[in-house]
Amino acid sequence: MSDQRIDERDDQGTDQGTRTPDDVTDLLDQAPQPRSRTAARWGKSCLSVLIALAVIVGGGFFAWHKFSSFAAETLSTPDYTNAKGTKDIRFTVPSGAPLTTIGEDLQKDDVIKSTKAWKKAIAAYDGTPTVQAGTYRLRTQVPAATALSHLTHPATYRIRNTVQVLEGLRLSDQIAALAKGTKISVKSYDAALRKPQDLGLPSWAKNKPEGFLFPDTYELTDGATATSVLQQMTGRFTQVSDSIDLTQRAQALHVTPYQVVIVASIIEKEVRRPQDRPMAARVIYNRLAHNMPLQMDSTVHYAVHKSDKVTTTDADRANPSPYNTYVHKGLPPGPIAAPGKASLQAAANPTPGGWMYFVTVNPDTGQTKFATTLAQHDAYVAEFHAWCGKHPGRC
Repeated sequence: MSDQRIDERDDQGTDQGTRTPDDVTDLLDQAPQPRSRTAARWGKSCLSVLIALAVIVGGGFFAWHKFSSFAAETLSTPDYTNAKGTKDIRFTVPSGAPLTTIGEDLQKDDVIKSTKAWKKAIAAYDGTPTVQAGTYRLRTQVPAATALSHLTHPATYRIRNTVQVLEGLRLSDQIAALAKGTKISVKSYDAALRKPQDLGLPSWAKNKPEGFLFPDTYELTDGATATSVLQQMTGRFTQVSDSIDLTQRAQALHVTPYQVVIVASIIEKEVRRPQDRPMAARVIYNRLAHNMPLQMDSTVHYAVHKSDKVTTTDADRANPSPYNTYVHKGLPPGPIAAPGKASLQAAANPTPGGWMYFVTVNPDTGQTKFATTLAQHDAYVAEFHAWCGKHPGRC
């Protein structure tokens, strides 16, 4: 009986489709159960948190990278931070010094902390910085950018040491003015003048400085010497004479460049108004062409070494000096003064005309009258004498 019951139970289980837990295949075939709404919400929240964490971590890494790069750059470029600095200092930039050398000198004087900071300031500068030679008022221990800014603004920070030499001075008076303005002794200038080959004179100047120390205002560098100052002045003369094509114009006039300078020196002493200078030059060239003595009082003043009055005496005009153009025909042997650009320009470009005479009828205003005949000239001389009568002691 027992065997019969077992078989029946087996048959029944098979017939009724009974499933056991070990039937894996059947379990896979079951339909998926739907997720609850709570589980879905929890999943979305987790995703949001993960995204937020990723953003925070990524942003933090980016910020840390930027900060570390900035810190590394800052720490690797030593630089002062206080633009007011510590104390005043006079800093000299030599002529022709490159920016790298200037930076090295700034570091030595403790104006900037490092040349690396200096190079960084140059790289950040708007354009290419230009630093002129000279002495500047700076402060020690300032940022490199501040030092660079001050050095590129010479009008504000450069210490100007200037000397002015006026037009129309003879060489000895120029030296006196230079000695007073530069604090370099007359003795030092005289010693420099005894070596004219060192002064940079034009090759055609015959090694004679008279007339070639160009009148102007000069800025001197620290350590200036008598020779360096005179070289500045002759260099300026060359610059001006080249700008007006003096040597070419001399050739066109059939005279030497040196003779043009002599004519210019006479013009500088004889006339004042710009419009009169080229006409006076023409009178000189016309008289030379006609082999007439120039009879210029200015040359007599040079010969007798005085110019307290606008006229000369009979004794003055009888002086045998080769510079006396009443006694000697032709031009004097050299310039009688240092001409400015206007006189050089006039001597190189005389106004066309037939004038043979001129006289300044009013020394106060500089009014000058020109004549082609002696009779006309005598009438103008009478005007001058009338002026002298109204100004006793001036003539």
